[in-house]
Amino acid sequence: MDYIEFYNGNQMPMLGLGTFRVENDDTCKEAVKHAIESGYRSIDTAKVYGNEEQVGQGIKEGLESTGLNREDIFVTSKLFFEDFGRKNVAQAYETSIQKLGLDYLDLYLVHWPGTNEAIMIDTWKGMEDLYKDNKVKNIGVSNFNPDHFEALLAQVSIKPVINQVEFHPYFTQEKLRKYLEAQNIYMESWSPFMNAQILNDETLNEIGKEVNKSAAQVIIKWNMQHNVVVIPKSVTSSRIEENIDVFDFELSAEQMKRIDDLNKDQRIGPDPDTFEGQ
Repeated sequence: MDYIEFYNGNQMPMLGLGTFRVENDDTCKEAVKHAIESGYRSIDTAKVYGNEEQVGQGIKEGLESTGLNREDIFVTSKLFFEDFGRKNVAQAYETSIQKLGLDYLDLYLVHWPGTNEAIMIDTWKGMEDLYKDNKVKNIGVSNFNPDHFEALLAQVSIKPVINQVEFHPYFTQEKLRKYLEAQNIYMESWSPFMNAQILNDETLNEIGKEVNKSAAQVIIKWNMQHNVVVIPKSVTSSRIEENIDVFDFELSAEQMKRIDDLNKDQRIGPDPDTFEGQ
């Protein structure tokens, strides 16, 4: 497994398992457990996914079956709109770790910026409180644009370590990536396969044949070579195994450019500037 290192010295695996749109049932538990058994060391969930209980059970069973310790796994969850406001953050965090059956999170994210700058900043101060109290290892954000960061960084004392956003070959977010790099904040990609819409792309499959890998593996490697953390979602055992089988090849500069050139500035998710959680 490859790792990134945040500005605070803590590390995070570059590849993890996403659980967006995974039901809170045995399928979720078994996917998480199988991922840990297959070598994944990072699991991503969120309050709004509604599956923290089964994600936590999968982590528990995965640790038991592999003999790993809690410290060997990097777990992320996220704060949603109904818990915005400094006074609400600590309770929301406690609820999430209780559902997960954990004592702490490795990373806690503000899930969306929202449309009220003052509330966003007040909420972040609650995240800072958690971090200062050593209740969470790292704090970050999700779906923030440069304008959100400019507003936030002007008024807070602790900078986010990471920004989890939509990022795939049809939406390469070059401006945001350059901004984050300058700020020493990592980017993390949700829905790297564009909800599977991009897996039939001709260029990606051509490159897959060139390196003897699937289009999915090519996309994951493209993320990692851009220094972007990636969390592909799957509940299928064979795909979970396939998605982590990416450490034995490299994409050439020419192949990376061909993938970069697929950009269409095409979102599949909502616009962070206007999304209010409805």
